[in-house]
Amino acid sequence: MENKIAIGLLKEQLLALLKKEALKKGKFVLSSGKESTYYLDGRIITLTPEGAYLVASIILELIKGKNIDAVGGPTLGADPIVGALAALSHINKVPLKTFIVRKAVKAHGMQRQIEGPEIKRGSRVVIVDDVATTGKALIEAKEALDTCGALIDSAIVIVDRREGAAENLKTVGLKLDSIFKIEELGV
Repeated sequence: MENKIAIGLLKEQLLALLKKEALKKGKFVLSSGKESTYYLDGRIITLTPEGAYLVASIILELIKGKNIDAVGGPTLGADPIVGALAALSHINKVPLKTFIVRKAVKAHGMQRQIEGPEIKRGSRVVIVDDVATTGKALIEAKEALDTCGALIDSAIVIVDRREGAAENLKTVGLKLDSIFKIEELGV
C-alpha cells in the first residue's frame, strides 16, 4: 500500500510537469504524418533532473518483479529515459542493462542497430518511449530486438495519445502500458 501511495505521488508530480512544460497547443505535424492540435514533447520532461527521476522511478516500479534483463527503446525518445533508468537502478541496487535502438544499422564502427551492452538471445526486455501515437517506432524497435532473439515483455510509454498504438502493437504481439492516457492531460 505504501508503495502505491508513493507511486501515486510521483505520478501527480509528473502529470503536473507534463501539463505545464511538455504540452503545447497549436497546429503540428506528427512523425506519423498526422496533423494534430497539440504536441506533447516528452523530452522537455525527461531531459530535466526532476522529470528523469520521476519517469525512471515510475517505470522501475512498473517492471518490479518481472525479471527484466534490460530496458531500452527507439532513439531519440527513449535515450534520456534509459539513461535515468540505468542510474536509478544502480542506486537502488537492482541494476538493469539499458540500450538504444537506432532507426537503421550504423554504417561505420561496430555497425550496430542496438547500442549498449549486448542483448543476448532469451534476454527479457521492455521497450520504452516518451509518447506513442501509432506505435511505429516501438514496432521498429521490436523488429530489431527480434533479430537478436530478445523476449520482449511489453512496451511502456509516458503518454499514450490513443491514436492506434495499442492496437498496432497488439498485432505484433506486444502489450502497450502507459503511465498516462492523453485524456489525463486534459486533451
